[in-house]
Amino acid sequence: MAFGGFGQSSEQPMAEINMIPLVDVMLVLLVVFIITAPVITHAVKVELPAASSAPSEQDEETVIVSIEADGQLIWKEQAVSWEQFVNRLQGLSGSQSELHLEADRTATYERIARVMAAARRHGIEKIGFVTEPESR
Repeated sequence: MAFGGFGQSSEQPMAEINMIPLVDVMLVLLVVFIITAPVITHAVKVELPAASSAPSEQDEETVIVSIEADGQLIWKEQAVSWEQFVNRLQGLSGSQSELHLEADRTATYERIARVMAAARRHGIEKIGFVTEPESR
């Protein structure tokens, strides 16, 4: 410790640095970094798909379902009800069909999610979104 003795005069400055406050601050910083390091490095591991600007090829097993702004479903250019849509999905069960969704930009997320969930329940593994290319 760097305390002055009784025999020294009080006019002389202390020649030693008091290290205790420095050590206290460093220990607090160490604890803060130990606690925050796992939070900073926590990340969700997601495999992102590779994007390409080339249009995908459609074969006879590709089913195009459009969702209009009011929620109306269109199966291969024919308007269908929800029950008809589910029945047609049951007919696709077991095949290697692909579902392409053309959703209006103002269609509700709930409707899109319901269509995707129904397709997954009926065994359709490949679901894609059809978009318009950006104009340059």
